[in-house]
Amino acid sequence: MKGMIAPHIKETINSAGASVIRKMFEEGIELKAKYGADNVFDFTLGNPDLDPPDAVAAAVREVAQDTAHGRHGYMPNAGYSETRAAMAEKTAREQGVPVAAGHIVMTAGAASALNCVLKAVVSQGDVVIVPAPFFAEYRHYVRNVSGTIVEVPTREDFSLDTDAIARALRDGGDTVAAVLINSPNNPTGKVYGDDDIIRLTDALKAHGARTGRFPYLICDEPYRAIAYDGRSVAPVFARYAEAVIVTSFAKNLSLPGERVGYVAINPASADAGDFVGAVTFALRTLGFVNAPAFFQKVVAKSWDAPVDYSSYARRRDLLTAVLDKAGIRYARPEGAFYLFCKVPDRWNGDDAAFCDHLKKFLILGAPGSGFGGKGWFRLAYCVSERTIVGSEAAFVAAMQER
Repeated sequence: MKGMIAPHIKETINSAGASVIRKMFEEGIELKAKYGADNVFDFTLGNPDLDPPDAVAAAVREVAQDTAHGRHGYMPNAGYSETRAAMAEKTAREQGVPVAAGHIVMTAGAASALNCVLKAVVSQGDVVIVPAPFFAEYRHYVRNVSGTIVEVPTREDFSLDTDAIARALRDGGDTVAAVLINSPNNPTGKVYGDDDIIRLTDALKAHGARTGRFPYLICDEPYRAIAYDGRSVAPVFARYAEAVIVTSFAKNLSLPGERVGYVAINPASADAGDFVGAVTFALRTLGFVNAPAFFQKVVAKSWDAPVDYSSYARRRDLLTAVLDKAGIRYARPEGAFYLFCKVPDRWNGDDAAFCDHLKKFLILGAPGSGFGGKGWFRLAYCVSERTIVGSEAAFVAAMQER
């Protein structure tokens, strides 16, 4: 008898939205091979096109020249002590509270960080509340740990609807393990400010007092540094003890392929020590074992390198001008490098069909349903200005044909 893929996995990978971003990205590769890269307008993948800053390149050279014995060996699963100390300094600056190296676990990117945190805090049947729209993989990450994801719509401007989250907390009772937020948000570009965080943490505190279980507030922040027009991501550690940061250097230092990130656990958490231990255990048993040694050393030397993100703001403005010309509505992003766009009314909210329509004009975007945002579609503008400017005629033509 031949082996077989687990039926629930087959069902998941074949479902709509299971890998919406990657599917469109791979279609883009085929279209570029057929029509030429300059003739395809690929806005699918959030792959930052800024080169890593010079300080990162210098750190790479320095680490590569280190020939000390054992430099490629195992280290403690939670990471090198000097790297954890550097990330603690970074987190303390961002959060405005002291953070020690012992509250940091280095991970293989933000995805590894988030999966390890969920493994540490979610038991079978537990609820994870997520404001929608959200990063498409969250559904799978929660499913990985046998949890239940509860998608709570945001307000019309994509700010947090804390009243709706409070209702979801009441409905979930003591089964709510966590609330997971992402700011700046993928796919909307929304940045949650102090007022959002104050209202959210007040709701979490009230829920904990009522049920005896204080849900963790998981803040997914790989885009933290990429915010526009004077906005900044609100700190959470001083507001809520059971807060945890998951992040990486994929977006801010343009290192997505190097898979290096970390978990930062609030020192004020009632179970901070056990939490660190649980995340470290999950890192090992999920098969990551440790974050890549080489780039742990690189980011310890270069994490605070200055980066100019103004080109992303410029590309945002170029793409919004193109969409204005075509007559496509969108939510103006406050951070990250995505535009979340409204499907034209005549398509009756069918985002998949509209993205298929755009494909006929060699425009590639991701349907919003995969992000919990039916009736919308996402465009990643971390692409060349030439691609953005060149797409105008295609967008205009697409909007003129039905």
